[in-house]
Amino acid sequence: MIPVISFVGSHNCGKTTILEKVIRRLKQKGYKVAVIKHHKGDFELDIQGKDTWRLSEAGSDVVAISSPQKTAVIKKPEQELTLDRITEMVCDGMDIVISEGYKFDNKPKIEVYRSEVSDRILSDEKDLVAMVTDRRFDIDVPQFSFEDADGIVELIIEKYLVNTSSANVFLTVNGIPLDMKPFIQDMFINTVSGLVAALHGTENAREIKITVRLP
Repeated sequence: MIPVISFVGSHNCGKTTILEKVIRRLKQKGYKVAVIKHHKGDFELDIQGKDTWRLSEAGSDVVAISSPQKTAVIKKPEQELTLDRITEMVCDGMDIVISEGYKFDNKPKIEVYRSEVSDRILSDEKDLVAMVTDRRFDIDVPQFSFEDADGIVELIIEKYLVNTSSANVFLTVNGIPLDMKPFIQDMFINTVSGLVAALHGTENAREIKITVRLP
């Protein structure tokens, strides 16, 4: 399962600035990083009058635009997508997903606290794994200064990126990822790989993906 960690904090506390530093350092170390930003209101990525905007305004539920350099997808969901669902949709092949916001989600959180804009810690203690702060708190989590991006990255690597390749089976039900014990993973691997091996053209299979839609 791809690790997901959320950077949270009050408005204008410096989350994006910290994330820029963290992402650059993770990329320098060779990791594939996905970023998901939460927005409270509506937003526009498209430009009014452009072809994709016109096609969206015509009623398309999904509009995608692709070039050799990048791909973008604009989707109109019936309800707001969960962080887990977005991760499942767009983060395949990533080593880690970092979200900005989602303070009410139950993901591990690094809270960014700046005294001039923050008056309290927003995260539940059970979800808080570290803080980036300009003052010290009497809490049992690592606390980093705004200048210590290297320390933040080392914590992320130690907690979420060392030995992450040990999991071999990823299961989602209704878009929600489920954890499986190693012996359950082994059962899935043995059963599915045995069935697939009987099919023509699967001799060199390294990855198997199955989606089951129940009636």
